[in-house]
Amino acid sequence: MNTVLLDRNLALEAVRVTEIAAIASSFHMGRGDEKAADQAAVNAMRDFLNELDVNGKVVIGEGERDKAPMLYIGETIGKGKVKVDIALDPLEGTTITAQGGENALSVLAIGEEGSFLHAPDIYMKKIAYGYKYENLEINIDDEPSKIVKEFANFSKIRLENIVVCILDRPRHQELINEVRSTGARIKLISDGDVSAVIATSIDDSGIDLYMGTGGSPEGVLAAAALRCLGGKIYTKLIYDNDEIFERAKKMGVIKKNQIFETNDLAKGDVMFSATGVTDGTLLKGVRVNNNYAHTHSVVMRSKTSTIRYINANHNLNIKKYRSYFK
Repeated sequence: MNTVLLDRNLALEAVRVTEIAAIASSFHMGRGDEKAADQAAVNAMRDFLNELDVNGKVVIGEGERDKAPMLYIGETIGKGKVKVDIALDPLEGTTITAQGGENALSVLAIGEEGSFLHAPDIYMKKIAYGYKYENLEINIDDEPSKIVKEFANFSKIRLENIVVCILDRPRHQELINEVRSTGARIKLISDGDVSAVIATSIDDSGIDLYMGTGGSPEGVLAAAALRCLGGKIYTKLIYDNDEIFERAKKMGVIKKNQIFETNDLAKGDVMFSATGVTDGTLLKGVRVNNNYAHTHSVVMRSKTSTIRYINANHNLNIKKYRSYFK
């Protein structure tokens, strides 16, 4: 079979996976049960991943095997022979979904073997900006105020017109104060930093910069999307103790203060798919009317820089769907 054709088919099959996970978790929107929403997405995503004609290894998943019974790091999925690496988050924004908030997504990235950074599920410092400014080089260890000013000078955007997106967490209070001191504006989000990083490369998102610390798996997934969209992300893993660093070294991390840029996190031929669970900057959420679920997805590929937005209608009366929506 033609390799390019196979790749194109795989990219479209990836959308089916994020669609089903998004639909399943959407039935728990606003019900206050984060675990139920996440489990619904995991169950659906795993079943549909196992229908793919690949021999996939989960390298970014729900956690290590002793903490995650399904879609754990190292789990093998698929029914084919072509070896690929899988990075996923069945429900990026569990709290968002449980509370009925915005920007929850189901996310999947597929790459060649060795495409994605292997790292413990720990905090990661992140700074990201869009494709228009990807030639800008910064020092992630600089003061946030300096980075914002450098971005303003490079982008020619007045400081008071720059919008910096930051996770609303107590640990970010000093960061928030520094950004405010420059005169820049801030958009605080409760969760969902994958969509926030992606938003820096969406022209009408209203977000120019993303700054702050969040999970390392989300950093890898965001980098996979930026490989397709353009844009840049700088990251640095944060180790609470030496034991965690030793784990990271066994996974391939060389230096404790190592800085990982976009191509270090996600390299090679990468495909990225996301489906909206709740309404957000990037995608509309799942709508259910008369036993039909309406989904809005995006699928991208780094090799061709192709970006497709897909609207789909799913008949929930069909047997393969019904078991996920109890």
